[in-house]
Amino acid sequence: MRAGIDLGGTKIQAVVIDDEGAVKGQERLPTPTKGGPADVAVAMATSVRTAAEQAGVETADLSGVGIGSPGVIDARRGVVSSARNLPSWEGSFKLGAALTEALGARVRIDNDVNVATEAELALGAGRPYRSMLGVFWGTGVGGGIVLRGRPWLGRGAAGEIGHVCVVIDGARCPCGRRGCVEAYAGRKALEERARHRHEKGHKTELFKIMEKRGRDRLTSGVWARALDHDDKLAHKLIDEAVDALGAGVASTLNVLDVEAVILGGGLGLRLGEPYRKRIEEAMMPHLFSSENPPPFLMAELGDLGGAIGAALLIKLPKTAAAS
Repeated sequence: MRAGIDLGGTKIQAVVIDDEGAVKGQERLPTPTKGGPADVAVAMATSVRTAAEQAGVETADLSGVGIGSPGVIDARRGVVSSARNLPSWEGSFKLGAALTEALGARVRIDNDVNVATEAELALGAGRPYRSMLGVFWGTGVGGGIVLRGRPWLGRGAAGEIGHVCVVIDGARCPCGRRGCVEAYAGRKALEERARHRHEKGHKTELFKIMEKRGRDRLTSGVWARALDHDDKLAHKLIDEAVDALGAGVASTLNVLDVEAVILGGGLGLRLGEPYRKRIEEAMMPHLFSSENPPPFLMAELGDLGGAIGAALLIKLPKTAAAS
């Protein structure tokens, strides 16, 4: 068995899978909001231990632990840097070494969106295709690219659809630049914009819902409930997010012309099919090949896709895979 961790801005999702990719154990914990990388690593180790216990295996007996992480990834050294959607993670941290010591298992790390995209390619909605674009709408907006059946990483920064510019000199993005898709659609940026407008006197139930649900952030569930309650500010901000996502996806397709687009991520999955359709509609006016758009699909693996993809980073010996 092998484990995988999807490290996100609001949640840590761990799974243990068998050699056929079936989930045998899982655990979900909130991502710490205080402390720093070491505190996040402790929570990650805890999530794997619980998932392994459900699967009936000791962590030291796992074939390995894969991690899908935001930030700049040095896979060879197991180092994660500049994961700005995580608490106090501006510098570099040896995440691989920390988890190897905590769990007694080998660890591999890759970008969170890349592993989620590869999971959909191997086991989910991407199976029929040789090229695709994964769009993961959550705390940030991430993208994964598959060309000729293989992930395209470029020089290490390919797929950053969240940082396609959709408004020249537009809203400030968490990355520090202006006008990015993520500045309008990322959950972290959406919360900042909601707080700013609320302080300026715009009425909203977002923060009341947050407090009632015992949350300290505007999670995907909070946004979904606010939309269900017909909150005007929530609708306005999510409408802007949909427009930005549509323009960003279209611009990326105009360059790559892949066979399919797959939508996932915390917000994407929570808001679901109605918003998948709306993003597709927002894409069409900007799409050069509008008479022949690619299929625009929901991620099939759901909220576990990132963790399953992370587990797939651990390659099994041929004898084990054959058995």
